Amino acid sequence: MKNFFIIRSWAMLLTASLFLASCEQEEGLETQPHDQNKMMTIMHQMMTQMEAMPMNSEPDIDFAKMMVMHHQGAINMAQEEIANGKDAEMIAIAQKIKSEQEKEIQEFNTFLASYQADQPMNMAFHMEVMESMEKMGRESDLRVITGDTDQDFAQLMIPHHQAAMENAKSVIEHGNSPVIKTMAQKIIDSQMMDIKELQEWLLEHKEY
Repeated sequence: MKNFFIIRSWAMLLTASLFLASCEQEEGLETQPHDQNKMMTIMHQMMTQMEAMPMNSEPDIDFAKMMVMHHQGAINMAQEEIANGKDAEMIAIAQKIKSEQEKEIQEFNTFLASYQADQPMNMAFHMEVMESMEKMGRESDLRVITGDTDQDFAQLMIPHHQAAMENAKSVIEHGNSPVIKTMAQKIIDSQMMDIKELQEWLLEHKEY
C-alpha cells in the first residue's frame, strides 16, 4: 500500500509538471506566417507596384510619383488598422497617418499636373531610392508578425516611414523644385514623430 501512495504521488507531480510546462509554452509571443498576414500582404502589394514604376525622369517628378504609391500603401494599411484594430491609441495613430497622407497625395498630384521638368535624370538619386526600397523590403520581412492587427500595423509602419524619410532626404539633396523640397522636409518631420509614437506603443505593449 505504501508503494501505491508513493507511485501515485510521483504521478501527480509529473502531471503537474507537464501542465506547468504546457502553460509556459502557451505564454509569450505567437507568430503568424508572413504570407498569411493581411498587413504584410498590403505592404508587398505596394512594393510590387513601386518596383514596376519606370524611373526615367528627374528626381522631383520620380519622387512625387513614387510617394503617391508609397503613401497609398500607408493609407491601405491604416484602413486595415482602423477596420480591425482593437487598441484605441493605435487606431487614432492610423487615422492621423491616413489623413496626413491623403492630403499629401493631393499635393503631389497637384505638383505633377503643373510642373515642367527642367533637369535631367539623376542616377545617384535613383540608386539611393532603389537601395532604400530594397532595405524597406528586408526590414519588413524581418519583422515579427503576430496576426494581431495593432501589433502588425505598428511593426510594419516603422520601416515604411523610414524608407519615406530616406527618399525625402535624397530628393532634398538631388532635386531642384522648392515645392518638393518643402514637402520632403515635411515628410521627414511628421514621420519621425510617427515612428517615435509607434516605437513607444510597441515598447509598452510588446508581448515578449
